[in-house]
Amino acid sequence: MAEEYEQAEFIKDRLYFATLRVKPKNTANTHFFSTDEEFIYESFYADFGPLNLVMLYKYCCKLNKKLKSFTMSRKKLVHFTSYDQKKRANAAFLIAAYSVIYLKRSPDEAYRTLISGNNTPYLPFRDAAVAESTFSLTVLDCLQGIWKALQHCFLDFETFSSEEYEHYERVENGDMNWIIPGKILAFSSPHARNRVENGYPLHAPEAYFEFFSQNNVTDVVRLNKKLYESRRFEDAGFEHHDFFFMDGSTPSDLIVRRFLHVCESAEGAVAVHCKAGLGRTGTLIACYLMKHFRFTAAEAIAWIRICRPGSIIGPQQNFLEEKQHSLWVQGDVHRSKQKLAQQRFNRQLQQQQQYHLPGSDPVPLGKQEAMPHLVTSMNDLSIKTTLCKSYSLDESNCKETSLTQGDSLRAVKGKRTPRSASSSSRSNTSKASHCSILPPPMSPKISLSLPPSSSKKLRRSSSTVTQIKSPFSLSLISTRPALIH
Repeated sequence: MAEEYEQAEFIKDRLYFATLRVKPKNTANTHFFSTDEEFIYESFYADFGPLNLVMLYKYCCKLNKKLKSFTMSRKKLVHFTSYDQKKRANAAFLIAAYSVIYLKRSPDEAYRTLISGNNTPYLPFRDAAVAESTFSLTVLDCLQGIWKALQHCFLDFETFSSEEYEHYERVENGDMNWIIPGKILAFSSPHARNRVENGYPLHAPEAYFEFFSQNNVTDVVRLNKKLYESRRFEDAGFEHHDFFFMDGSTPSDLIVRRFLHVCESAEGAVAVHCKAGLGRTGTLIACYLMKHFRFTAAEAIAWIRICRPGSIIGPQQNFLEEKQHSLWVQGDVHRSKQKLAQQRFNRQLQQQQQYHLPGSDPVPLGKQEAMPHLVTSMNDLSIKTTLCKSYSLDESNCKETSLTQGDSLRAVKGKRTPRSASSSSRSNTSKASHCSILPPPMSPKISLSLPPSSSKKLRRSSSTVTQIKSPFSLSLISTRPALIH
């Protein structure tokens, strides 16, 4: 390969990344390709990335296909990008994330490879706000978020459905994204009734019932002002919780604790929404990620934005940084108590087995240990669980302007055209009066072949953990919630 430009080597003599000012021509030994105009981030305001999960999936499919191609088997592949700082950062994220997912590189190794090929730093990502950015999310942060998601089995591209992801993220199809597969779903607020308002589709609670039931959602958490009656979910068998706080603001410690308690106590998945399902929703979900999976604040923000772009805005980012250490400590205490409880439970099982052995003396009932109960965050904090059904600020004392941040973000998202030529996405806008959100059209699943060096799946170290096989294929997703540990 000609050394006319700096290049980052991801696979020796095979895969490279370069930043070029002019589009190069393919040669007999080198194939150049770019994704700058293929995978384009849909911004809300000043945000520009990272690219979402379906774009990362499609990039990985594209690159795997090139690496497997017989006609390119002897060629060096160069993914090139321009000096446009925003496009360059997104392109760097794609190829580095590929190396984490398929080449089994650590985030640090992948990032070192990126910077080895070019001395120009990568522009950090920012939040979906108009105001000046107060928090920088780096490419490395995004790679670490992907790595953590792989460790905890949130991500499996072998069973990923891009059609379903793109379908359900559309406003007319519910505006929903799984953040923790089978455990926490983020979506935008339902309204009093199904209708189209100024071309913008609004859904009543009943529109979600079928989808929630099929995906084992048992609890709904509302963070915004009441736009529908909670009894409509409750009458259908769902638990409903209100933890209101102002749009664009940060939650109180009490709201954080009670939200965590709901997630830890729910029998199934928890569906969380504010007005747009981005700022307040993402902030509390990030708290759960930090406590139970030891994500850093930056890793949590990165993963949530990859799943649901535009999430976590303004001061909410700095709030998560401030809460990171205390949530880690709470999580450590939680896991320690769970471990002790499990040990007591195991001892009781052994005693019961001994009691039933032929010829053995029965264990006196008074000496048998009581059945341990699951430890929740509310037990950790000595707060009575009977107080935790619902809690929110007094909405009547909280004055919001007629057009809130959530309204603005929802309006931007509602005006977007479908990326694919899915007829269902286009037709559902005019069918917003239907009782239920329509599922995506069925299409044959294309298997994603892996390079030989990366065919072994990443699994969690604990042999007792059940791997969730389909984190984002909503119709195939396991109803077993992600394990709290």
